[in-house]
Amino acid sequence: MRNKKTLAIIASSLLIVACKNSSNNSKMSNPFFQKSSLQYQAPEFDKIKSEHFKPAFDSGMIQQNAEIEKIVSNTEAPTFENTIVPLETSGEILKRAQIVFYNFADANKDSSISKLEEEYAPKFSTHSDNIFLNTKLFNRVKAVYDNRENLKEPEDKRLVEVYFEKFEMAGANLSEEDKAKLKKLNEEEAALTAKFSSQLLGARKNGGVLFDDVKELDGLSEEELKAAQSDAEKAGQKGKYLIALINTTQQPCLQNLKNRATREKIFKASWTRAEKGDENDTRKTIEQIAKLRLQKAKLLGQPNFASWKLQDQMAKTPSAAKEMMKQIAFYAVNAAKNEAAELQKLIDAEGGGFKLEPWDWNFYAEKLRKAKYDLDESEIKPYFEISTVLEKGVFYAAEKMYGVTFKKRTDLPVYHPDVVAYEVFDKDGKSMAIYYLDFYARDNKVGGAWMNNYVEQSTLLGQKPVIVNVYNYQKPAPGNPSLISFDDVETLFHEFGHTIHGLVAKQKYTTLSGTNVPRDFVEFPSQINEHWALEPSVLKNYAVHYKTKEPIPQALLDKMSKAATFNQGYMVTELTAAAALDMAWHSITDENQIGDALSFEKKALTDFGLLVNEVPTRYHSPYFNHIWGGGYSAGYYAYIWSEILDQDAYQWFKDHGGMTRENGDRFREYILSIGNTKDLNEAFKEFTGHKADIKPLLRSRGFIK
Repeated sequence: MRNKKTLAIIASSLLIVACKNSSNNSKMSNPFFQKSSLQYQAPEFDKIKSEHFKPAFDSGMIQQNAEIEKIVSNTEAPTFENTIVPLETSGEILKRAQIVFYNFADANKDSSISKLEEEYAPKFSTHSDNIFLNTKLFNRVKAVYDNRENLKEPEDKRLVEVYFEKFEMAGANLSEEDKAKLKKLNEEEAALTAKFSSQLLGARKNGGVLFDDVKELDGLSEEELKAAQSDAEKAGQKGKYLIALINTTQQPCLQNLKNRATREKIFKASWTRAEKGDENDTRKTIEQIAKLRLQKAKLLGQPNFASWKLQDQMAKTPSAAKEMMKQIAFYAVNAAKNEAAELQKLIDAEGGGFKLEPWDWNFYAEKLRKAKYDLDESEIKPYFEISTVLEKGVFYAAEKMYGVTFKKRTDLPVYHPDVVAYEVFDKDGKSMAIYYLDFYARDNKVGGAWMNNYVEQSTLLGQKPVIVNVYNYQKPAPGNPSLISFDDVETLFHEFGHTIHGLVAKQKYTTLSGTNVPRDFVEFPSQINEHWALEPSVLKNYAVHYKTKEPIPQALLDKMSKAATFNQGYMVTELTAAAALDMAWHSITDENQIGDALSFEKKALTDFGLLVNEVPTRYHSPYFNHIWGGGYSAGYYAYIWSEILDQDAYQWFKDHGGMTRENGDRFREYILSIGNTKDLNEAFKEFTGHKADIKPLLRSRGFIK
């Protein structure tokens, strides 16, 4: 039997051989084997090819294994410097390749990426388990943890605590027999999660609805019809109209389509996209994922997956999250039922002769909004051209609040022609980051909107942030302006809220940096940034008619303000239903509680009092990507939890002078720039002076006075 030092030498030699072979075979053309030469190590997208990932993954895992072996074979007593720091900085090649790969898998997937994702998901799971279930490594981490009070730097102490918690949650205290079982479960779950992502992308791509007759699409604007024609032509259906699906249950076009049969057809295509009994049917996949997660939780000593997952979150327990959701649900459902009654009256007054259904809601809600507030979405859209909203709205607000400025960069390579790049400068004028935006939906892009890092900030590694925001707005036909709804405007501000959270990070370690915080806190900075979209000075700066260049009229702003709480019962109910559904899937204590996916969903929503026929859940279980493939398992409640923080903190802003640089600097200091270096409940209390209160949220939604 070879000793550990010999194995470490062999592993290191294998890495050298692998790197040499790669060098010989590709003449060092693989961009992942060395740091990018671009500013702030921004990815060299013009050099990256699909075939580069596999050798980088393989060599990267060999490299990290050798680095871990060096830590555990160290005969010196465990210290922060010889155990935690090398653990934190290990796996450079692997991390570099993975971060680009998973961004591609979400935003620019092709068949080779899909195959690699399914092939390597279980391998990556095993690799992670080999680190976090390594008994000798855990013993060294525990030894440092037990002596953490001797560490002088608070961030060092926090890093030790986070790693120790990670090891414990990963199962480091299990017996060797149970560790082997856990590894197998993790591999199976990783493989199924990758399978789900591929299935869902296929289901979304194939779920679009084709129309031959433009009359069926009466109500869509000329720009929307041109885009539908363009999408159909790209799909090989020239002369037809394709309504492509976005990731949510409701589809944007439903609020304008006059033909009820067309609305029903599109809604049902959305609802059933992943339950057609074909290769993209996800139901069996998600049932199996839920069962595996329960098995894993029980092996780790928890009654259900949610209890295991919430240990390191602000909520701490499923009961705390459920109690919060029940409070919200009570008000939201009552409001939604009142809204439904109003819409039914409108239908009856028009002689509709039918009962309100989910595919009718947005259409009649838009009619009611016009009637009550004289506010028409089509009247608003011309004032929201996407580049103007970004540069004169989002960027303007960031400069006003934090002194941050942006300069467009056309010299940096991008991964798709739709992507634009900016360099970011701090309040002192010094360059601080690179920022990419990817606006438009594609059939190889996951639905939704998100922020990711390509390079995470770290003073230890000398790294500045490189960040991307990805969206799924409908791309206009060539030559047409990219006009978006006000909901889309809020999404731009929301995702930039994540970006500013990452931009102003100032941590020593990537593990604690920027947005690497609990799920139920990470949405707080993004949600509070939405408020600046309606700040009068900001709104008037970016809400400019794309043709006339005239600013949005005050009369229209007044209408928008009056309509702010319109339809909130519906919106909060669909969101809370999704959060409750997620928590139900991950709170099962017996596999037999699942049955089939659709029956489980119906029972879960009934039990929560959220099964409202006219108000479908924002995400139906078979296409709920957040929880089956997006990292929000047992965590979708975080959007509501964070909004409680958001509305309470926004009340603080209003009470202290609103959108000022002084307040922005304070928010930056106490919330945005701290990463995960301290208890975030305490951080919130330090900023506002009190614990979070739910009342500002209820008032903002119009549920209480």
